[in-house]
Amino acid sequence: MDIPPLARTFVLHFGEMGSRWGVNRTVGQIYALLFLSNRPLNAEDITGALGLSRSNISMGLKELESWRLVRLQHIPGDRREYFSTPEDVWEIVRILAEERRKREVDPTLSLLRSVLMETPDSPEERHAQERMRELHGLIELLTGWADDVQKLETERLVQLMKLGSRITRLLDMKDRLTLLPGGKGRRRKAANAEDIGE
Repeated sequence: MDIPPLARTFVLHFGEMGSRWGVNRTVGQIYALLFLSNRPLNAEDITGALGLSRSNISMGLKELESWRLVRLQHIPGDRREYFSTPEDVWEIVRILAEERRKREVDPTLSLLRSVLMETPDSPEERHAQERMRELHGLIELLTGWADDVQKLETERLVQLMKLGSRITRLLDMKDRLTLLPGGKGRRRKAANAEDIGE
């Protein structure tokens, strides 16, 4: 299987970027090849396209399966296993965010929770524990936000991302409504604006 020049550029780049994202070059190249392919590929296809050993391809595919980034498929009449990536790029982003959180963020939160339950023995430990408490609070806030974003329908998520910094206008409007004097109606509007801003 030959990779067209345009696709080859992307596949090679993705391999180089892999090491910066915590996977090796082979895994990055395999994923890029599967992502661009218009059909599922088997290990022989991937080996031929990338010019890598079959064992490297097998290990790379196993790693991608553990990340849930490739799907195993069978074709009737063919005993080989075929692989593809999800079609929806937003699904890929959601899977990546969830897997990275499980592997990187959750263990840190667990460690911080256990350290924060201990009693400090010195002013230095109290200071260190307070810094860790601040970090724990920030990570909890970010993961709570990420959970909310993960639950959004893709269409809503795209709208939210397109708002960008304009979201601050909504928050400014909420602040102005809260400061206005008035009866229950104004307070209700302010409460609604606060719900939107959360």
